[in-house]
Amino acid sequence: MTGQAGPRSNADGVAAGTDVSSSAFDDALESLRAGEPILVHDAADREGETDLIYHADAVTPDAVARLRNDAGGLICVALGHDIAEAFDLPFYSEAVDHPATADHELGYDDRSSFSLTVNHRDTYTGITDEDRSTTIQALGEAAATPATTDFADEFRVPGHVHLLKGAPDLLAQREGHTELGLALADAADRSPAVVVCEMLDDDTGAALSPADARAYAERHGFAYLEGRDVLERLGDAARQ
Repeated sequence: MTGQAGPRSNADGVAAGTDVSSSAFDDALESLRAGEPILVHDAADREGETDLIYHADAVTPDAVARLRNDAGGLICVALGHDIAEAFDLPFYSEAVDHPATADHELGYDDRSSFSLTVNHRDTYTGITDEDRSTTIQALGEAAATPATTDFADEFRVPGHVHLLKGAPDLLAQREGHTELGLALADAADRSPAVVVCEMLDDDTGAALSPADARAYAERHGFAYLEGRDVLERLGDAARQ
């Protein structure tokens, strides 16, 4: 990653005079189907962050290494609300009886999507690339077969993979990376389990700028989307 300034851009970091490719959305869906990562910037007036996103099934140890080295944020698995409910996964703030969970003022949203942290029971410490890959892939499998998955038999709490619980109505209710990633997985006919990880700037420690995130995507041949493009393309279907 680089901290160098990109081309002159608008508020969302899109270079002036540049049109979003009409095929970018379809390329992103095909990437998710093929097990490749995509980049999604939410909005300049929200978190203003770009996340590197994989479908959970595709997160190999090499993918974990890319997430921690190239992205650098927190590696989380977002699960669809119904899947999380099937596994009795609460929002973290509802599960912990501590005064620090009250009176959140996030600035960018009404609440956090964080649920529990988990390790798969076949892992050792849970933090290695191999261990986190094992946990994440198992979460993807569990999301595809919730009726036949005993969550407590497969996973232990606490662990090194942070779970996020999607809003019940997805993008109609919340427009965070949790919901953007899950809506894209649904559009790609994949199970509701995606990995999201914020991209940080190595030089400043701040969120990677949209221009630099787009440049990273171009260097590696990854699809890049703005959150508004997802909303516009999915339309009412994303809000049902």
